[in-house]
Amino acid sequence: MHDSKNMGMDTICIHAGLKDNKEGAVVTPIFQTSTFKFQNADHGARLFKGEEDGYIYTRMRNPTVEAMEDAVAALEGGYKALGCGSGMAAVHTLFATVLAAGDHIVCCNAAYGPTIVILNDFFTKYGVEVSFVDTSDLDAVRNAMKSNTKMIFVETPGNPTLVISDIAEISKIAKQYNAKLAVDNTFMSPIYQRPFDLGADYIMHSMTKFLNGHADVVAGIIIVNNKEDYTKFRKTLNMLGGVIDPFNSFLVHRGVKTLGMRVRYQAENAMEIAKYLENHPKVEKVFFPGLPSHPQYEIGLKQMSGHGSMIAIELKGGYDAGKKLMDNITLFTLAVSLGGVESLIQHPASMTHAGMGREARLAGNITDGLVRIAVGCENLEDLIKALEDGLATV
Repeated sequence: MHDSKNMGMDTICIHAGLKDNKEGAVVTPIFQTSTFKFQNADHGARLFKGEEDGYIYTRMRNPTVEAMEDAVAALEGGYKALGCGSGMAAVHTLFATVLAAGDHIVCCNAAYGPTIVILNDFFTKYGVEVSFVDTSDLDAVRNAMKSNTKMIFVETPGNPTLVISDIAEISKIAKQYNAKLAVDNTFMSPIYQRPFDLGADYIMHSMTKFLNGHADVVAGIIIVNNKEDYTKFRKTLNMLGGVIDPFNSFLVHRGVKTLGMRVRYQAENAMEIAKYLENHPKVEKVFFPGLPSHPQYEIGLKQMSGHGSMIAIELKGGYDAGKKLMDNITLFTLAVSLGGVESLIQHPASMTHAGMGREARLAGNITDGLVRIAVGCENLEDLIKALEDGLATV
């Protein structure tokens, strides 16, 4: 593997994690095996004792998986990474490693829905105390902290409203309470945001999104920045079993090679689309980190090197307008998820958050006319034409 410390991000994307192999394959092969052969009994004993580096069983380690993990760790500037079978497997492993009965966690209220559910429905059952706050409000974070707070979990920009939280300032609050700061960096990717540089202790991604980028893998990852944390998290992941398989690791590693190019092209498209929508008569408001109208625009400039490609808009016609647009939009695929080369669109009030009830939705700033757009890599003119035609029906 190349030393990536002094390399540009695109170079790291293409070269990080690659393992030499005796066949000379330019790409790390898929080691589609459940178990690995020992040379003899003593060799097996040394591997199990940790006295020698090597592979035992794919749930524990696998060369294809490790190549992908090392690539993502290099991009985030971390020590090592742990590939998981989904973003939620990563969330589960993260919480299960750090939290115990009697502990308290402060979580942003603009987090991915299932992250909120796993805390509310499962970790409270195991004796963990949970507080959901608007982490863009530093006073709200300070006021939520307790003597037993062990973790602050922040997703920034948040889902689906794209609210931005100040990672550096929140990390200072965490340190005052000897708590750990975990950042879900899915929406920005390491191309535009590097939480370790801002004081975070752990980073996680749903690799289903930008890191893979082709809507054909479900996967997650946790990145840590020291050996001690890696050992703790690896034990949890090995025991819970939420690991990623070699084939999906191969696909993610392939996707990572074009991460920088994709993310930047998507961001260019998103900026022009956000400007177009901000001036559209049927759009009440646009939430986009690249626009000066974004409430946390200055914080974004401070901690992000780009503005990403996620856009949220508030339609003037409310619930009916959002539903009408979903039923009449072309080119944009009506689907959940984000970060792929194809543009996606969804209306939380009638789709992803329909089961919450209106009052709970509004408490999380998920209004009736809110529409979330994940901008892809299509031609800009085609995307704007599709939005123009769709909005004409509203």
